[in-house]
Amino acid sequence: MKHQAREVALQILFQTEFATRISYQDFLALFEDTVPKEAVEYADQLVRGVKDHQTEIDATIQAKSAHWSLNRMSIVDRNILRISVYELKFSPTPVKPGITINEAIELAKKYGSTESSSFVNGILDAVSKSNPSNNSP
Repeated sequence: MKHQAREVALQILFQTEFATRISYQDFLALFEDTVPKEAVEYADQLVRGVKDHQTEIDATIQAKSAHWSLNRMSIVDRNILRISVYELKFSPTPVKPGITINEAIELAKKYGSTESSSFVNGILDAVSKSNPSNNSP
């Protein structure tokens, strides 16, 4: 269910970068008849979380991507990273770093370029290692 929710959240975040006048809730409503309710609810939490913490999330991504500004990243990679950093650092329901990173890699393989999965993996690994709450036993 969460995998499908992450896919929906990625699609919504991708679309909202192009259609800024359309609310993400309008995009989310498009999935209500075809996606399980729990997945839609988790996708809503992810998109809201990314939007609420976008400044901090983007700063975290930028700090770990030495030679790539956010604007140079593909829209797909950038939004996969945003979802994952939200889950790693801000989610009210903790997600194990390994799960978040593996899910991000799968999304990158499916929706990104041939280099996306290794790019996403490298940045999220660095984010995970720098987040003290992820290093506890």
